[in-house]
Amino acid sequence: MNFDDVRVFARIAELRGISATARALGLPKSSVSRALARMEAAAGSALVERSTRHVRLTDAGVLLHAHATRILDDIAEAEAALEGLAGAPRGRLRVNATHAFGIGVIAPMLPGFLARFNQVQVALDADDRRIDLAAQDTDLAIRIGPMADSALIARRLPSVDLWLCASPAYLAAHGTPRTVAELAAHRLVDRQDRIDWRFGDAGAIDGEPQVIIPDASAQKVVVEGGAGIGHLPDYLVRPAVASGHLVRVLPDVTAASIEVHALYPSHRSLSAKVRVFIDALAEHMRVTASLAADC
Repeated sequence: MNFDDVRVFARIAELRGISATARALGLPKSSVSRALARMEAAAGSALVERSTRHVRLTDAGVLLHAHATRILDDIAEAEAALEGLAGAPRGRLRVNATHAFGIGVIAPMLPGFLARFNQVQVALDADDRRIDLAAQDTDLAIRIGPMADSALIARRLPSVDLWLCASPAYLAAHGTPRTVAELAAHRLVDRQDRIDWRFGDAGAIDGEPQVIIPDASAQKVVVEGGAGIGHLPDYLVRPAVASGHLVRVLPDVTAASIEVHALYPSHRSLSAKVRVFIDALAEHMRVTASLAADC
């Protein structure tokens, strides 16, 4: 069997269509049909049943698809291992991250990264969907919070601090809290319907927030608009604090930090492009945190 034909058949099985496969691979529909015909001839059996709109795998097709997937995974892993051994970062790097982390951390570090590694193309999928990384065509995912994906390999990145912030207008109208206990008298913005803010020996605040917004980027906009005091990731609010659009509340109080991990599927080797991206991201996070501490 021809490797290219195996690759085409695998996409037909995944996309359940000749036309869809042709579009995905950038091939003429006739080329996809001929590749399938060669695969069926080599297998000595029909691999798909065609209808006017879709194709369905036969029993032989289901069996062959399982083997084809393993073959393609093995080849991809071998290519990645050779790439990592050669140490030449190149090719398309597909990265998944939350919208807030993508905007606040990855986007600012990309210009320098791409200038240094100009043979790498970065495709950033920045949204809050928790994708199945092992099943998706994604090289790397950034996860915020404790690691729970046992099928993935994780590298711990620098933790993210949470800052209490409010707009100057809000503080002018409602006063600036001087202790953790005084926070209870203010309008609070959180991502869930129950606040659990802990500040070490300084105390804790629990209760119901006045504004509930799961997305950190949207929280920042609302807090900047004067809705109340938010507990937000430092990477997201640091520029606004520096410009004066937000004020850091209780800056000397030790607030919570959240874990950040870079994840990639365990069945893939750590390619050069993934390795250098993780290294660059970790260094960027360390540098920006250090600069903020010196301000």
